[in-house]
Amino acid sequence: MKPLVIIKTGSTFPTTKRQYGDFEDWVIDGCASTAPIFLVIDVIKSQKLPEPDGISGVIITGSHAMVTDQASWMVKVEAWIPKVLKQNIPLLGICFGHQILAQAMGGLVDYHDGGREIGTVQITLTQEGKQDPLTGTLPSIFVGHTTHAQTVKKLPTGAQLLALNSFESHHAYRIGNNAWGFQFHPEFTADIMKKYVIEQASSLISEGYNIDTLQSSICNTNNANGLLKRFVGFVRENVS
Repeated sequence: MKPLVIIKTGSTFPTTKRQYGDFEDWVIDGCASTAPIFLVIDVIKSQKLPEPDGISGVIITGSHAMVTDQASWMVKVEAWIPKVLKQNIPLLGICFGHQILAQAMGGLVDYHDGGREIGTVQITLTQEGKQDPLTGTLPSIFVGHTTHAQTVKKLPTGAQLLALNSFESHHAYRIGNNAWGFQFHPEFTADIMKKYVIEQASSLISEGYNIDTLQSSICNTNNANGLLKRFVGFVRENVS
């Protein structure tokens, strides 16, 4: 099987990395025993994006960068994404990856009018989401870990909305039959989510958040975590 590419779009906080590893580690761990061979491409370090015909699938990680910064590496990733989708290669974008996928395919990304969403939150499937090959395995209402300030304000033309909540109107969507964006983090564990709250405590307090309340609401998100295995299964089916 051709490698499944992880597009690494940054790194976590240094203290979090020392304790739990980095973005690509969380993704690989989440895929567990169903994982194929992974190829990690660190686009921040200008590692070359692979030709689509040499890969089986793509996962684009989250990032502490903002899509609207339009850094040179972001522009390259945006130009590469349509080439991948044109060849019907499965692609999953997480948080930042969710946003840059939308922008690459004609959607609109900007800062969320309501500020930051962070913590473990309830998310509701749409009717389309209940029938989707990935999200259709979830309960109608499930919980996911979140930490984001930007959002997909407008989905690409033809994209199917799969999940939302009262804060985030585009928590999950699908483009065509093989590309997904998740604003929530299926690769986060509860411990990682708690660490993210601690890492950002000062700014969160200044924004009016109660740290104790945030921490007490964090729980395991087994259903959302299972989406990574589900995506790998879809990749396997796509190349079989």
